[in-house]
Amino acid sequence: MATNVQTIPFSTFIGGLPRRLINDGLMTEDQAREAQAKAAKTGSHFVSVVVESKLINASRLAEIASVEFGTPLIDLSTLTIDAPLAREISEKLMRKHHVMPIYKRDRKLFVALSDPTRLQALDEVKFATGYLVEGILVEEDKLTKGIEAAISAVQATALQGGDDDLENLEIEGGEADPGADATGNTEDDAPIIRYVNKVLIDAINRSASDIHFEPYEKKYRIRYRMDGELREIATPPVQMGGRLAARLKVMARLDLAERRVPQDGRLKLKLSVNKAIDFRVSTCPTLWGEKVVMRILDASSAMLGIDALGYEPDQKELYLKALSKPQGMILVTGPTGSGKTVSLYTGLNILNTDDCNISTAEDPCEINLPGINQVNVNVKQGLTFAAALKAFLRQDPDVIMVGEVRDLETAEIAIKAAQTGHLVLSTLHTNDAPQTLTRLLNMGVPAYNVASCITLIIAQRLARKLCKFCRQPDRVPKEELLREGFTPEQLATPGFTLFKAVGCDQCNGGYKGRTGIYQVMPVTEAIARVIMEGGNAIDIADQAQREGIRTLRQSALRKVLDGMVDLTEANRVTTD
Repeated sequence: MATNVQTIPFSTFIGGLPRRLINDGLMTEDQAREAQAKAAKTGSHFVSVVVESKLINASRLAEIASVEFGTPLIDLSTLTIDAPLAREISEKLMRKHHVMPIYKRDRKLFVALSDPTRLQALDEVKFATGYLVEGILVEEDKLTKGIEAAISAVQATALQGGDDDLENLEIEGGEADPGADATGNTEDDAPIIRYVNKVLIDAINRSASDIHFEPYEKKYRIRYRMDGELREIATPPVQMGGRLAARLKVMARLDLAERRVPQDGRLKLKLSVNKAIDFRVSTCPTLWGEKVVMRILDASSAMLGIDALGYEPDQKELYLKALSKPQGMILVTGPTGSGKTVSLYTGLNILNTDDCNISTAEDPCEINLPGINQVNVNVKQGLTFAAALKAFLRQDPDVIMVGEVRDLETAEIAIKAAQTGHLVLSTLHTNDAPQTLTRLLNMGVPAYNVASCITLIIAQRLARKLCKFCRQPDRVPKEELLREGFTPEQLATPGFTLFKAVGCDQCNGGYKGRTGIYQVMPVTEAIARVIMEGGNAIDIADQAQREGIRTLRQSALRKVLDGMVDLTEANRVTTD
């Protein structure tokens, strides 16, 4: 006689460390499943989620895991970060599997990890390094700090050897200017060279996006833009201002003798064999000397992948769907410094295969990507966006990227390209996605071209992320939250918690890093119909809302609910 055997779906099975925590009464099954689901969604792992959610103390969790799996436990804070040892595992692998090397003996590498069940991580480290690998258990919070310290130590290797290394850093300038100074450095220049190199390397290590060298009558200051905010980091003597500007111009191969008009250039700073950072250099004559602004262009930002940009799953799907189409136009819109370039380059990197011909026209080219034909727009020489586009169409392209649609001529050629079997990506400066469509109409583009050619519009902003080490729950009255735009359903969500910035030694005033906030609006048949009927931005926005397209404000509030940003930051970057 057959008996009915009830099978338990794999998705509901809880074993290993989560089961031990449940059995010890430290968490419920629902909490364990929620933590596992969040880990799977964010690409993190169970231990990180449990500690970040403050369900269990990191040290207590490590002790339980050590007893349960028989893995030795050590205090990571007692160890000194060794840069040569840290280089044994790549930054990508350390971040992916949340591990770091701590000791090497003969052909055995000892690796710190916070979850002893992650055997796949040890296997990948073994494969990548060629060593025998053994896991050592450490506390989750200390491991996170240790990984960041190890990566910083590797990136700052150039500083470890002292002033001589600072003086001898390898620098490559951009295209040589006919009037550029060709003389070598003198002994008197050595202190300036070391100082400038140290400022550049320090900016890289502190994840700055821009460096400002600013002369004034009685003061000279150097500022970094970190997480979107400018911060003063040094005030060298005023007398050094001219020599600092001259050194930066020599590095970027600009004309030393020309101090009356702005100049643009670029340079590459080689930190190691495998690590090089590009800088875009801009000079501008001011009342008290030349101001120099350097934009740090890290090509690795475009290589992080779409998952690192902050798209919601449905928004990511819409973007990837648009990229997979053979023709049409994708527009990315937002103010200066909102991450439009990185979004575009991430898309280009997805499309960058051997069977795809990609050409870009930019002013200037910011990130160098192998396999992509990049053209610098030069208006003085007649190489405008429109001229570059005309040339691209004779170059058998598959994908075309235009840095910015600035005029009707560029828009018309881009639309013609999108109509003739090419995928076109570009940017516009508008406040949100619906306004982008009306902006094209106001430029003089016919409504039927806008409705038929535009595939997707992405409006975006960059918001500072809360530091996960020091953020604290924030109490805000329910009435105020409703006024801010939260729905009653969101407020009724179990575990609804808002967080606020506090500040610690791991962050910048309670924030660390930035994430994108997006409005991803496909041009559907219904929206196309509104355009053809002469609808304005409000009409388009209303139709998008009916189709479930979130506004920038709604996307920002989602990030607040997830504990990624605080309400103050959401209010700063978005408006109703």
